Amino acid sequence: MDLRCTHCGEEGLEPGFIMDSGENSRGFARWVEGALERGIFGGAKLMGRPKWEIDAYRCRYCHHLELFAARPS
Repeated sequence: MDLRCTHCGEEGLEPGFIMDSGENSRGFARWVEGALERGIFGGAKLMGRPKWEIDAYRCRYCHHLELFAARPS
């Protein structure tokens, strides 16, 4: 699949991922459905909310990032 940058219009986006190195992380970021709600200790409320893996692409020309919520995690 050859994707086109929505910022500059060039073809040839490089695949990559958004790293998450926080406490208890899995090493990659996920998209969570709904607005951010914080729990009693300040962390995001995640229980029962759908989570999707993020596919990330970087334009080789303008370095713009394109993110897609590709599949449930």
